[in-house]
Amino acid sequence: MTVWQLALKEIGYRRLNFGLAVLAVAVAVACLVGELTLLRGHDVRSQNLDAAREARTRSMAGKLEDDYTKIMLGLGYNVLVLSKDEDLGRFYTQGYAAETMPEDYVKRLSESRIITVQHLLPSLQEKIEWPEKKLPIILIGTRGEVPFAHRDPKKPLRPAVSPGCMIIGQLVHERLSLAEGEKATLKGRAFTVEKVHPLRGNEDDITVWIPLADAQELLGKPGRINAILALSCFCAEATLDGIRKEIGTALEQQVQVLELAPQAATRRAARARAAEHGGEAISAVADDNDQLRREREALAAWAIPLVIVACIVWVGLLAFGNVRDRRGEIGILRALGVRARQVFAVFLVKAILVGLLGAAAGYVAGFGLASGWYVYESRTGVQGVAAVFGPALLAATLVVAPLLSALAALVPALMAAQQDPADVLREG
Repeated sequence: MTVWQLALKEIGYRRLNFGLAVLAVAVAVACLVGELTLLRGHDVRSQNLDAAREARTRSMAGKLEDDYTKIMLGLGYNVLVLSKDEDLGRFYTQGYAAETMPEDYVKRLSESRIITVQHLLPSLQEKIEWPEKKLPIILIGTRGEVPFAHRDPKKPLRPAVSPGCMIIGQLVHERLSLAEGEKATLKGRAFTVEKVHPLRGNEDDITVWIPLADAQELLGKPGRINAILALSCFCAEATLDGIRKEIGTALEQQVQVLELAPQAATRRAARARAAEHGGEAISAVADDNDQLRREREALAAWAIPLVIVACIVWVGLLAFGNVRDRRGEIGILRALGVRARQVFAVFLVKAILVGLLGAAAGYVAGFGLASGWYVYESRTGVQGVAAVFGPALLAATLVVAPLLSALAALVPALMAAQQDPADVLREG
């Protein structure tokens, strides 16, 4: 009789013992496969959710940056271009430039290929006394923003003053009792009050804005301006040195460029904070998923080894009990000529069959339950089962489980093989 025949007869005779051993292996394998399948499902879902949530988060971060940008535009321009002959000490003292430059400069800038600034606004500014009203004011002539020829036009930061109109500050409005829609004469020229600015708490409250051409004529400076305001972009080249280099090259070094530091610093900080907030939100999503996976891995780290060790001990105890209960039968087999290695092989083959059948049953149970839970959670349908199925895990289960089962039965099998038939029969 062959070893396989002996093993099958042994299994048939001790069906309960065999069934309990298979059950122990199946439980251990089901726990292992179920947990690993859930972890795989978590990874698959995390990848899908991460991509979707990251896309949403990036979209929200982009919108946040746009919102910050729009809010920061309220700070106004942060780059000032003056004539190269302007004395900065005098400029800081009196608050406006005394030296003028050709109005054509702004056209040359708009037609150049510079990328570090946008929103060009030429102006002519001077402190005068409104002769008809005997009121000191700041007169600013502006023609509205000049668009770049090589870019799409942008919404201006400040609207242009309509022809024949003026915009006045709050203190001018209060001291002269001028309201919107009323007529006013400035240096002999009639204007209509287009708008009254609310109180701003700076020199704008005593300022009067009129069209640039009118200001040039009234001040006797045709075709001249004394400042170009601009807004730096958010590109890497838009440092003060980079802006100076680009504008200086475009205007043949005939100007000097200043940065209005508070506005520039605030805009950069706001934009950077918006980008940082978006990055933090994306990182938080990934951290949450990593934390959940670590928690599941921690559970598996102690639960799975515990179940596997319990399975090995259970299989070993069943094998040991089987050997002890069948001492007499083993002695008879040995007396009939069955060799020790054949006895050893019978118990080992039985253990391998226990592992193989337990692995198959455990895999089906563990994978079925875990994949079903994944499909329920993710609502992916049949394709969800395929997403978490791993051929490598199935192959490893069918190989490792029989080996561990054989290892658990190794000592009892050796004990059975080493029994002396004469001693066993004598005891019987």
